[in-house]
Amino acid sequence: MLIIPAIDLKDGQCVRLRQGAMDDSTVFSDDPVAMARRWVDAGCRRLHLVDLNGAFAGEPVNGAVVEAIAAAYPQLPVQIGGGIRDLATIEHYLKAGVSYVIIGTQAVKQPAFVAEACRAFPGRVIVGLDARDGRVATDGWAEVSDVQAAELARRFEADGVSAIVYTDIARDGMMQGVNVEATVAMARASRIPVIASGGITDLDDIRALSAVAGEGIIGAITGRAIYEGTLDVAEAQRLCDGDG
Repeated sequence: MLIIPAIDLKDGQCVRLRQGAMDDSTVFSDDPVAMARRWVDAGCRRLHLVDLNGAFAGEPVNGAVVEAIAAAYPQLPVQIGGGIRDLATIEHYLKAGVSYVIIGTQAVKQPAFVAEACRAFPGRVIVGLDARDGRVATDGWAEVSDVQAAELARRFEADGVSAIVYTDIARDGMMQGVNVEATVAMARASRIPVIASGGITDLDDIRALSAVAGEGIIGAITGRAIYEGTLDVAEAQRLCDGDG
């Protein structure tokens, strides 16, 4: 299981939100490339980037920062979500050195777009399912749909999606522990590998996820915990590798 540090971008800065609220953000750095270096030096094997402004705007807003990080660390797989609503945006990011694009809002509103993107860019598409009480939220989590996350995951099974990033919004940025039960349920809902997100606080959360990784959980995204120091990236990865 991979430990995947998150760099959430708002107005060119590295921030963390609580439950996705743009007006409840903490700025951790005004140099996201330097922040990426911090996690690279800690031994991370993938980075998770989110263009928060882009998620609301429906198009990339912090794209230049994303491209700068990808260019600075060309050997490091980078995944980006937020504002990805068309094939041209995906192509632009991939040409800039990004490894994976995360389709969130568009996956809910236009599920056929996921299949189209997977055909155009095989192996490079991740679906982001962000759920509140099991229902998928869209548009930077501002809207909650009537779509059940597990049902949507099953719909994408035949499309060739590389992974699902599953976020429990109620836990995100709250430092209250990961929702292991919901993450396992998502992993069991389809054959698509799942990356857990939301609420990871310390090594106990990593142990809990690692214990059920065999269900199909291939990674854990962590943000506030590594910025506030309750989780050490290198130590967490060692634990997942069986050395902790």
